[in-house]
Amino acid sequence: MAFNFGAPSGTSGTAAATAAPAGGFSGFGTPSTTAGSAFSFSTPSNTGTTGLFGGAQNKGFGFGTGFGTTAGTSTGLGTGLGTGLGFGGFHTQQQQQQQTTLGGLFSQPTQAPAQSNQLINTASALSAPTLLGDERDAILAKWNQLQAFWGTGKGYFNSNIPPVEFTQENPFCRFKAVGYSCMPNNKDEDGLVVLVFNKKETDIRSQQQQLVESLHKVLGGNQTLTVNVEGIKTLPDDQTEVVIYVVERSPNGTSRRVPATTLYAHFEQTNIKTQLQQLGVTLSMTRTELSPAQIKQLLQNPPAGVDPIIWEQAKVDNPDSEKLIPVPMVGFKELLRRLKVQDQMTKQHQTRLDVLIKQEIQRKSGYAIQADEEQLRVQLDTIQCELNAPTQFKGRLNELMSQIRMQNHFGAVKSEERYYIDADLLREIKQHLKQQQEGLSHLISIIKDDLEDIKLVEHGLNETIHIRGGVFS
Repeated sequence: MAFNFGAPSGTSGTAAATAAPAGGFSGFGTPSTTAGSAFSFSTPSNTGTTGLFGGAQNKGFGFGTGFGTTAGTSTGLGTGLGTGLGFGGFHTQQQQQQQTTLGGLFSQPTQAPAQSNQLINTASALSAPTLLGDERDAILAKWNQLQAFWGTGKGYFNSNIPPVEFTQENPFCRFKAVGYSCMPNNKDEDGLVVLVFNKKETDIRSQQQQLVESLHKVLGGNQTLTVNVEGIKTLPDDQTEVVIYVVERSPNGTSRRVPATTLYAHFEQTNIKTQLQQLGVTLSMTRTELSPAQIKQLLQNPPAGVDPIIWEQAKVDNPDSEKLIPVPMVGFKELLRRLKVQDQMTKQHQTRLDVLIKQEIQRKSGYAIQADEEQLRVQLDTIQCELNAPTQFKGRLNELMSQIRMQNHFGAVKSEERYYIDADLLREIKQHLKQQQEGLSHLISIIKDDLEDIKLVEHGLNETIHIRGGVFS
């Protein structure tokens, strides 16, 4: 699942044609394509002909059924960071087919009866199952609640009705959060399409020219088309994001970029998608901006499984509503993926900053401090003073660190008081204590016998004294 707004190209079930890679280049083997005449990109001006990317174009925005996934539909809003297309990687893609069941661009399919039954069955599984007909149903209800909170398993509640499938998208799942992603500001006519490769960035850069040639052959090898690389970015898990655009030259000498939605629609064809997969492409999507109406409609409909109250609070907490949009994070895997992407972006920013520092040092070498630099120094000193203030961030951080150290110390002391005895040694100790107990019991019996003897001697002495006293009286 992906937190980026754009459905992955995925893998098709049956390839229309599998083609062998071109010889001599192992990194991006170019599959054989169909005849070049079938891939004319010519866009006529004031003519009736229609090329592959010319003529009527479907420029509808590719949002499907919100954040949820529905069988047989193209999901435009993926839940998660997917392959991690940037910490702010908000992407869109064109919907493959129109859905007659949709009431509007973002509205859910008209499946009210099915959704109602699903809700009733879920409520029955969590509150009042009637599977066993005795007090065990109450235990079953608690078990179903636990599964729903965790977001996995099946909830049995009636012998005549199939169990409820609990997924992480169910509204009772506790492992959910809302983050924010950047919205792209690119136009459709900019023609930017994102391709994610399951290859390292170093491999992509070292074979960039071969990659461009392979993509050109995928487009039919038309000489009026030119494939250009806009940017290359490293992604977690040894993946790489490549942003491309295609320029089409007309016979009269003018040129234009092929619209992003048109290029993406071409890549989504079954045979073309198979060829891209042979090149190592795991995901493709457009990078186009959202219209204000689309953003408004998106924010009005909470994603599947996200509580409307949480969604409303996420919109309120949005640090920059003009550039960021809330996206759900469902499950620990999605959270880990987002953390990986954030770490990757931080490393890239640090790398760029290091380069800028070196350039600035070389540029300002031998110059005196300028007015803007002095102003910047004053601002930095002010920030440093604020951070070092006792009641500000650094003081609070030191206090938290001291509390953590104390907790670790107490935990270490408690752990030192725990003893673990070997099983054989424990048996020996028990045997020794048992023998001591038997010895003490024997000693006690001897003492009791001695006390009885002492009592007899004392009684005999008393009788002798009494007799002697009677004789002399």
